[in-house]
Amino acid sequence: MPALTVFSRCQPTPAHDHPRPDRLVAGNPLRTTWQYFASDDASRSAGIWQCQPGAWRIAFATGKDEFFCIIEGRIRITDSDGQAAEFGPGEAGVIPSGFTGTFEVLAAVRKYYVVMEPAA
Repeated sequence: MPALTVFSRCQPTPAHDHPRPDRLVAGNPLRTTWQYFASDDASRSAGIWQCQPGAWRIAFATGKDEFFCIIEGRIRITDSDGQAAEFGPGEAGVIPSGFTGTFEVLAAVRKYYVVMEPAA
């Protein structure tokens, strides 16, 4: 039987990165990810992500969806048509498969995330 994942009982090693240079819009924010869960086939993952202020272009692959809920800070996501939505603490959203636009961190952010994508 699969084990229950309890975030408060886990201590994953953080992974650090920056947006790809060709996608940067503003700044060069440090992004840190703590992955608490990954399915055996790597098609699903969940954890906590944090980032400093900055902005970059995003392009989600076909079949990749992300649910998120902001813990602290503020972000703005703008689609390729210019429609924007802002999210703060307690607010949640889904970035759908095939989405293109801009992801902007307005105030240092921490969020829960769940990513679902086709198995590798």
